[in-house]
Amino acid sequence: MNKVIARFTDGQIIKGITTDFFAGKEIFHVAVDKAPPGSKPVEVSTRGMKALFFVKDFAGNPQHVDQNDFNPGVPSVGRRIKVVFNDGEVLVGTTTGYQPGRPGFFLVPADTTSNNDRCYIVTESTREITFI
Repeated sequence: MNKVIARFTDGQIIKGITTDFFAGKEIFHVAVDKAPPGSKPVEVSTRGMKALFFVKDFAGNPQHVDQNDFNPGVPSVGRRIKVVFNDGEVLVGTTTGYQPGRPGFFLVPADTTSNNDRCYIVTESTREITFI
């Protein structure tokens, strides 16, 4: 079970639990957080999705500002990468799976204190992807 926050290019956000998300699969399901008891999971499509954030906590820390710098004392796994989304948001982290032409890839944020454990980036929602 994974706590996730799906963010869409139109600004929509879905928070909940998923057990069937797989990279490259277009449809998955989310049991929405704070849905009434007995509610069925909602079907979510990666079409129109900006990114899927695998989070520690749904609320996060509103005062925390994610840092796009690597901590020199913490070893990183994978290639360092910078992602600029179509809306101008920037994420920096590492990846072991980015390849041009694929529908998406996972990124582990550079900020080890971030609420995000990892993110699935939908490639079509990006403006620039650069190895750093």
